[in-house]
Order: sequence, then structure tokens, then C-alpha cells
Amino acid sequence: MIAERSITTQKIIEAISAKANKVGFVVDTELTEALQFLETNGIPNNKHEDYKYCNMDAVFKKEFKNITQEFNEIKNTDVKPYKLEEAINLVVANGTYNESLSDKIIVKGITIKCLNDLTGNSSPVGNLAKSNSDAFVALSNAFSGNGIYVQVQKGNLIPMPINIIYINSAKEESLINPRSFIHIQPNAEVTITERFVNVGKKAFSNFLSEKLIEENAKLTSYSIQEEGNESFSVNTNQVKVGRYATYDNTTITLSGQLVRNNHNVVIAGENSQSHLNGLFLTSGTQLVDNHTLMDHQVPNCESSELYKGVINEKSTGVFNGKIYVRKDAQKTNAYQSSKNILLSDDGTINTKPQLEIYADDVKCSHGTSTGKIDENALFYLKARGIGDESARKLLLAAFANEVVDKIQIESLKTHLETELNKLY
Repeated sequence: MIAERSITTQKIIEAISAKANKVGFVVDTELTEALQFLETNGIPNNKHEDYKYCNMDAVFKKEFKNITQEFNEIKNTDVKPYKLEEAINLVVANGTYNESLSDKIIVKGITIKCLNDLTGNSSPVGNLAKSNSDAFVALSNAFSGNGIYVQVQKGNLIPMPINIIYINSAKEESLINPRSFIHIQPNAEVTITERFVNVGKKAFSNFLSEKLIEENAKLTSYSIQEEGNESFSVNTNQVKVGRYATYDNTTITLSGQLVRNNHNVVIAGENSQSHLNGLFLTSGTQLVDNHTLMDHQVPNCESSELYKGVINEKSTGVFNGKIYVRKDAQKTNAYQSSKNILLSDDGTINTKPQLEIYADDVKCSHGTSTGKIDENALFYLKARGIGDESARKLLLAAFANEVVDKIQIESLKTHLETELNKLY
């Protein structure tokens, strides 16, 4: 049965097919299945439990009535503000890896390629993110730009961060599908920053990243979302963590009219660990929706999640996180926390931490709290001569710093502190 919302889906399929025809795109079995999934299931609306507070079908109908694939050329001047001096800077412009805008690789142990250069059985793309898991994964699998493949080779500890800039500049309302595959081989270690920027007209960015962290490897990643008020986005991370491996991610959302983050971590190797941290500040009519899954499949692993939100005016924040412990995942240690501050009576926060446990020898807990600024702490600061506005900013900064302090790249941390101070 074709979904009732297939009109929106068909509009999207027609838009990506138009671009496909321009570049001689060949539809294979996998892509056909992705398109069939989209046509059957449609773009999620609020009848889908996972998208209860994030009606994507309505967003397309209201905001993207005429989807195009017309982009502006990205120049060095567009990218320069987001480069880090102490990092290897790579640029994905309008969904396509742009080598000319990227730094030359001067560090051994790193392989950078276009995803389109990975062909046949050598391509890992789609191994972790399956079309039948989510409509936006299917959309990316059906058609995405020439994204980026980053491999850190076995046994290499990369001494400087890799800074990937996903920058969009659309001429008109556009749908963009940036994509990456990040592969950390055994005994390798690296820090990767992924920054999301929009410098053009209204755009919908459907970002998908597959991340494979093999045995005894470590990936520290930072996702910085600063796409502006003309941007709508769904960002999906599908992560697999091997034996004795570590995956740490910190996601900070500075702007975006609608931001949906799907962060799914499969803990597939014993004695591994994964830690997710998030911070978002919303105002106006913004919606920021963080959706996480920690899938514990094997014994003796640990995970933690800490998400914080500051909600102002008529904006909405969402946190929906699940810790899933399979029956063989004994000795699991998992913790989840969602903390939020409401600055307005018109703001909304929907938070739903979940535990689904099928093992009997585990330590798992979750918690959530929502409130206003501590009036006692505010009074204490004002009584010592600090003005009302400054006192409020100090308290909000203290609340946010538990997440911001996770950032270990000093120039990036300074930038975030400056931008956050404007939002408090």
C-alpha cells in the first residue's frame, strides 16, 4: 500500500532524479530498494512514534514547495571562517568533497577519498546504515552527493585534528545530501570535528555519516551545527564500535530553524565504551530534536549520555534517548541524563529517556530534570553587585560548560564560548 504522504515523497524523488539524469546516474538494486522504501513509507510525520514531535512531512509541505538542486559556487572566502589553524581542514561543498578547497594531507596514516571513488566490493558505504532503518537513511542511500571517505590506518595516532566543513550554498530552496564514511582501523586514534554551515538560501540538509571504529581504536568527534535560521536538517550518525575501542561525541547546536539529530551507536565489541554529549540553545520558533540509541550487544561495555538544553521564547527542545541492552550484554554499565532550563513560559521541552534491558547483571540508570534559572543563585550573584543580565549569563554559562568543556581544541572552544555568549 502506498503511503498517503507519498505526494511529498514523490516530489523529493523527482528532484533527486532530475539531478541524477544530469550526471548520468545509474540506478542499481540497492538504490531501487531505497526508493521503494521511501515510496511505501513516506516522509515521517507525527504519527511515527520516533518523529512524534518532529513532523518532517509537514516541514516539506510548508517550507519546500519547490525543491531545486541549484547551488552557488563555494569559494575560499566562504570556507575560511570555519577553518582551524591547528587542524587538517577538509571541505564538503553542497554535498560533494572539494579537494581544491581542502588542505593537502601532510600527515602519514590518513587516506582521504571521494565516496564515488570507492567502487564495487571495496566500498563500505551502506554497510552500517540500512535503508529500511529510517526514511532519511533511505533518501541518502537513494541519492547523495560525492561525499567524503576518511580512513585512519592501522596503528596511527594522528597528532592533529581533522576538521571537516560541510558547507551549503543554495540558489533556491534545495535538498542536499552530504555524506561521509569514517573508518578508524585497529589501534588508531584521531580527533575529528564536523562543522555544518549554510551560506545560501533556504536549504534542507540530509546528512548521513557511517563511522566504524575497529579494535582498540579511538575516535573523538565534535559536531558543531551553525547553519543559520534558513536551514532545516536531519543529521544521522550510524556508529559501530569494536573490541576495546572508544567512541566519544559532543554535539553542540548553535542555530538552525529545525535540527533533528539521530545518533545510533552499536556497541559490538567487548570492553568498549561510548560517550555522547549534547548542548542546544533555542529561541524564536526553533525546534531541536535529539534522538539517541545505545545498542549494547556484548558483555563488559559502558556508555554514558549527557544532553543539556536551554529553551527560550516559543522554541521547542526534544531529547529521546534509549539504552538497549541485549540478553548477552552482561556486565553492562550505562548511564543517561537529560537536563534542561526553560527561560520562557511559552517554551517547550519534551524529554523521554528509556531503558530496555534483557540482561540481568547490569548497572543502568537514567534521569531527566527541567526547570528555570535557580532564583537563589541569581539572588546571590545580584546581592554581590552583579547586574541581572550578567548574572543570568553567568548561570547559563555554568550550566553549559559541563558540555563545552568536553571540547579539547582550544580555538574551537573559544569560538563556541563566544557564540554561546551571544545566545544566553
